[in-house]
Amino acid sequence: MITLNYVKVILEKVSFDAKLFEKELKKAIKTLLSDEVSELQAWCYDKFGKIYNQVIEKCFNRLRRKMNVLAQ
Repeated sequence: MITLNYVKVILEKVSFDAKLFEKELKKAIKTLLSDEVSELQAWCYDKFGKIYNQVIEKCFNRLRRKMNVLAQ
């Protein structure tokens, strides 16, 4: 099981490359618990929002759309 702290370390290590960052963020969103995902989202915007705002929005918007489909 992946922990939130581990995900943060990985994202920091791959933050030099937008594609890798997006790939690892998507993977993290799929594997973390929902409360961890919320915490991850806040952390991502705080830590990487200036550089990867569009990537972060894309990944978390995709999650929101999936949640809306499941709720229907």
